Amino acid sequence: MSLLRVCALAKCWNRRSLFEKCLRVSVTLRSGAVRRISETPLWLQRRNFAPSIPKTEDGKKRTLAQLSDVLEARIQQLQTDVVLDVQHAKVQFLKAPSSGKGLPTSRGPKNIAQEKTDIPKLEQQPSNKKAKRWMEKLTQEKNNKIKKQQNLQKYIKEKQHRKSSATPPPTEEKIAAPVPQTVSKVKGKDYSHQLGKDTTFQAKDVKDLEKRLKKLVAQTSFVKPEHLPEEDYRTRRLNEHIQLRTRTYLKACVSARNLGRAHTFLLNQHRNLRRRKLLTTNIYNIMMRVWAKKASWNNISRLFKLLEEANLKPNLGSYCAALECMGRMPNCSPPVITRCLAEMEKDGLSADDLFSQFVFRQDERDMVLKALQIVKPDYQPGPNVPTTPPSSLVQDFYNKDGHHQYPRLDFTQEELQQRFTAQLDMELNCTVTIDSVEATKPVTATMAKMRDLLAEQRAQWEKVLFDALGEARITLSKISTRELTGCNLYPFLCLLDDRDYVDIMIQSLSTMPPTGVSLSTIAIYMGNRVFTMCSVREKHCNQMVEKLANIYSSYAELLVKDTKTNNVLPREQWCNLEAERPSGPTLLGDEDHWPDFIMVQLGIYLLELMVKNLKFNSDILNPSVDRKIIPILYHMYTFRSTRQIGFIKPHPILTQMMQDATVSKLTFDSYMLPMRCPPLPWTSAKFGAYLLTPTKLMRALGGAIQHEKLLEKCQNLDPALDSLNLLGNCAWRVNKPLLDIIISMFNDRGSEKLGIPPPMSEAPAIPQVNLQDPSFTSTEKSQMKRNVVSAKNKCSEMHSMRMDALNKISIANYMRDEVFWFPHNMDFRGRVYPCPPYFNHLGSDVTRSMLIFAEGKPLGPFGLNWLKIHLVNLTGLKKQNSLQGRLDYANSIMEDILDSADNPMKGKKWWMTADEPWQTLACCMEIAKAVRSPDPEHFISHFPVHQDGSCNGLQHYAALGRDVIGATSVNLMPCDVPQDVYSGIAQQVEEFRARDAKNDVKIAQVLEGFINRKVVKQTVMTVVYGVTRYGGRRQIERRLKEIDEFPKDHVWEASSYLVRLVFSSLKEMFTATREIQDWLTDSAKLISKAGHSVEWVTPLGLPVIQPYHRTRQYVVQGKLQQTHIAVSCDHTEKPDTMKQKNAFPPNYIHSLDSTHMMLTALYCYRSGLTFASVHDCFWTHALTVDTMNKICREQFVALHEQPILQELSNFLLVKYCAEMRDEEEKKYIEYRTLLLSLGKVPKTGDFDLQQVKKSTYFFS
Repeated sequence: MSLLRVCALAKCWNRRSLFEKCLRVSVTLRSGAVRRISETPLWLQRRNFAPSIPKTEDGKKRTLAQLSDVLEARIQQLQTDVVLDVQHAKVQFLKAPSSGKGLPTSRGPKNIAQEKTDIPKLEQQPSNKKAKRWMEKLTQEKNNKIKKQQNLQKYIKEKQHRKSSATPPPTEEKIAAPVPQTVSKVKGKDYSHQLGKDTTFQAKDVKDLEKRLKKLVAQTSFVKPEHLPEEDYRTRRLNEHIQLRTRTYLKACVSARNLGRAHTFLLNQHRNLRRRKLLTTNIYNIMMRVWAKKASWNNISRLFKLLEEANLKPNLGSYCAALECMGRMPNCSPPVITRCLAEMEKDGLSADDLFSQFVFRQDERDMVLKALQIVKPDYQPGPNVPTTPPSSLVQDFYNKDGHHQYPRLDFTQEELQQRFTAQLDMELNCTVTIDSVEATKPVTATMAKMRDLLAEQRAQWEKVLFDALGEARITLSKISTRELTGCNLYPFLCLLDDRDYVDIMIQSLSTMPPTGVSLSTIAIYMGNRVFTMCSVREKHCNQMVEKLANIYSSYAELLVKDTKTNNVLPREQWCNLEAERPSGPTLLGDEDHWPDFIMVQLGIYLLELMVKNLKFNSDILNPSVDRKIIPILYHMYTFRSTRQIGFIKPHPILTQMMQDATVSKLTFDSYMLPMRCPPLPWTSAKFGAYLLTPTKLMRALGGAIQHEKLLEKCQNLDPALDSLNLLGNCAWRVNKPLLDIIISMFNDRGSEKLGIPPPMSEAPAIPQVNLQDPSFTSTEKSQMKRNVVSAKNKCSEMHSMRMDALNKISIANYMRDEVFWFPHNMDFRGRVYPCPPYFNHLGSDVTRSMLIFAEGKPLGPFGLNWLKIHLVNLTGLKKQNSLQGRLDYANSIMEDILDSADNPMKGKKWWMTADEPWQTLACCMEIAKAVRSPDPEHFISHFPVHQDGSCNGLQHYAALGRDVIGATSVNLMPCDVPQDVYSGIAQQVEEFRARDAKNDVKIAQVLEGFINRKVVKQTVMTVVYGVTRYGGRRQIERRLKEIDEFPKDHVWEASSYLVRLVFSSLKEMFTATREIQDWLTDSAKLISKAGHSVEWVTPLGLPVIQPYHRTRQYVVQGKLQQTHIAVSCDHTEKPDTMKQKNAFPPNYIHSLDSTHMMLTALYCYRSGLTFASVHDCFWTHALTVDTMNKICREQFVALHEQPILQELSNFLLVKYCAEMRDEEEKKYIEYRTLLLSLGKVPKTGDFDLQQVKKSTYFFS
């Protein structure tokens, strides 16, 4: 050891000895036990601690004095740390030597032992400022602790006195010490101050709430919410991931007819004891169904033994496979069937359960029934158990005693059957190829050349991909199934024909933007296309198509006008027809959606084949260039925010070829187009909408399956399903005159002002800069870089918008002579959306203008007036005028209206100044036809008239809180003219600004003259849906930037100032709204902190659960790159508290406005109205606007006459507090806080809901 190290070790040893001796202090308790403050030497406790000792003598004395003061104060604190049981003991200090060079071992201990002194009082100790602050802080802590303990003792005395009033109260000694450790401490935190605050009042509230909770639990079937520790969350996530991967892989092997691989794989999983624990009965059932088809009783018996080895019980699927096998066996012994039925009874299952709960394929049902009738010749399956009665809100709707005028379609039954056949063919093909509206352009020589060149190249690429796919399949088939560490894609590449895979890869080229697309996005798209095609093919193989066509032909009788009237709903009619034809497969879909990681992995593999094999010559456009074989796709990396992501980008030569060719054909998946026949009625969460294409009842974010489990358990979805069916049965046509004008403008140069994106020829040129040029300064180079990025972003945005408009307009042109329908589904809140993504009535102004009702109705006495009022509404003018005022204005501009209809592109062009110009033009044309008809009252109109809610979110809040001021502001109260909440908030903000301007607030003075309705509207509209101050500031910032005169250097400061004023104004105007919002937010925060997702049930009985969980990432391996997929909706992760609490208020209001829409749809349908909706905007014919308005108001009142908040409170109490906790439990404080929060429903005001029925401008 070097001399330097020896010296350093000696110094370190001396310093440690000094501190060890200074800290050798103890406290003696009354019991005689010794509590050591520091019995272990400090150098052993903290091996890496090397204190710095001052070099001077004064510095050492000062350090030791500070340490002495701190230790003395700490000792006095420790003496009071034990409640009521601690005696003050004498504490001795070992005086430190004044010398600073260490303690000689020969004399140190002797001197120290002779200098024992009593503890001096705190105030007599000399100390510096730091020590004083320490002592003040410790003294304050001690006083606070004493107060908490006194409050705690008082609370405990009162509690025990109430528990046993007949016995004398316990002595102070018995309750002093143990209580704080068991009640007031939760995870090391002191909650005694919560117990001591208003304890008498809160204790009474808790007692009342617990009584109320017991009654609620007795009335409902309580399901304990799931709550797992952190380790269990991780374990469950891993287990479910493996189970899902195993089940999907096994089903893929079976669907690909590769039974040997499937059987070997299952046996390998079973033999591995670690993986066997993760297998479920349903995984074994997959192979049981296979062997049942082959009547292989030996294999099924072996699988039952494997189930027993795995400690699993057979379920309905197991027994169904066994009975099916017996039914297929030529000479099955009756005792074997009897024994099987006996085993079923032991497991609590019956034969009727098989037919009511199991989903059959092909002839499985017939074979099971055949086996049962061998031992029970007269057996017939019993009827299905009826659902629970519907909500009181729709009891009148389902009452069959009254006369219902259900709308019917103006078709014959034969015509609908022909439309069904056309739709079925389209879905069996899975894709539809249509003409692009750009194909109407004159074909130039360059276009013809490029089209021929592209066709030649595609033929070569297809051949290359066929060969590459075959080689890849051979390579993957050699991978063993013994250990499934990653998902082997071999069976997934055998599910379809080679032509299908090649078509998917080639078609993806045409959808790729010139700037490229992220690898994960296009991979999911391609994987999803493979899954959709596989699902359609499987349904066709399961003989569903024949049964579907048979039932649909009879179902069409209900919809057409040339048959007798039938007072049943579409869902009821379909269920009745299916019950009459029980033989064959069950139409209820049971396919499992592939998990995202499978689709990503499959899509990446197909992309790798494309990147590796698709090539062309570099001189294909310019023969003078040296010929090289180059790939047409490139894999590259780019940054999004701070994340590096993989991109697939087409070669510029390919992009140039496709732009010069001007696409003449567009290919879509069949579900992207409207249906040519009325959609299948939703009869359950797994059947409805398209004929064969798999469709979810509830749209889901990636990884979210919680709502699917809730829907399966829900006893009565009928009102929600019926409303979706009624919306989907609304027939539509294309407004052809308007479509022609839009196509003409689209093929010309477009118009950004009118929402028609210009062609890429109008895009700005990307600057060509040389950043290596030394003549440019660093500032100039930075500016050039920004210009290049800005130009690229603009080009990318223009291409995206242009392609989106091309798709919508081309689909409209393809359907121009057709009648079509939009099937509907909903999101997890119950909000309803049409399924086709491009062309639908939820789209932009351009898309909506091209749609009219297929059914026409006469205008009647007031229809023309409603058309004129609707026209003024579309212009955005006269919003604060009465309906009569708007009508008078429409009559005063009739010349402009007729000019717009007659000469839209060459006249005065008045319609172009409207807020919704294309819908305004369509309405001008409809009014012109009506006023020029011989009798306007009998003019047949197909035009939809809209009635829009007045800030609908605030309307629901005002009704919930019975807030008179808020209700008046959003037109729940009848008024002569409409109340504009946005103008009211703007006016109040202006008053606040003027006050601040007088007080010399600079930004308030800058904003003078710039505060108006438009600046605050978006923030006011979205604050009810949970927008934060940050989001509100961004909204106001955008509005201020749109004002040319506003100084841009004050935008940030002004937006920050205004958002604060907007929130303050809303709080003053909508007091009850803020109270309800705060209650919902606080409740969600406590629920999610307890480890649960927020769940509730809408007044119509639809279950809702928020899918926000902590984000996790999984990695998909590939040759190109590792792809990280972020999942934020995985129910196996803990809830995301921030998202749960922020989203609950807006999501709850969205669930209420969807309930109101569904109620309005149901009762409009019963009255024979044509009805469509865009959330809180309702559409119908001009003739029936008054009827729809009446129904809309009646259903809003009926909805809010329910004790909505009280029922929500009851549900949350039962869901999250029904498991009552004893006061001695660790979690009692959290339980009590949650109980008090959920049970404390905000108080309501005095607003009379019946006033809504008289309010003209509630929806207008």
